[in-house]
Amino acid sequence: MAIRTELNLRLANSPGALAGVCRLLSDERVNVLAMALEGGGQLRMVVDNHVHAGAVLREHHHQVTERDVIVLSIPNGPGSLAPTLRLVADAGVNVEYAYGSGPDGSPTAAIVLGVDDAQRAAAAAGV
Repeated sequence: MAIRTELNLRLANSPGALAGVCRLLSDERVNVLAMALEGGGQLRMVVDNHVHAGAVLREHHHQVTERDVIVLSIPNGPGSLAPTLRLVADAGVNVEYAYGSGPDGSPTAAIVLGVDDAQRAAAAAGV
């Protein structure tokens, strides 16, 4: 588990909007580690270099906000997430949203937790 910086921006609901952002980041050699796109165009991304990615997106007129999130790498199996979520809840930290993936057959899954206090959540989970 680690505290990472998530980038948040709103995309137009039009063909190619997400592809354009991904192309911008690719051209700058920024790796997208995780992303979630909501129906209203809210894009959340964790990247390998949030400082550079945020600057590139802002240069291209995207309004970018940043937020600390928790990124977990857990075993890809039933019940693997529950103990960490229990520790976070017992510390009084609210999980506001989550996204992630554990590809079929992969030994690990990556989960991003948007919490109201990333420092307290990380401490509760032993980071």
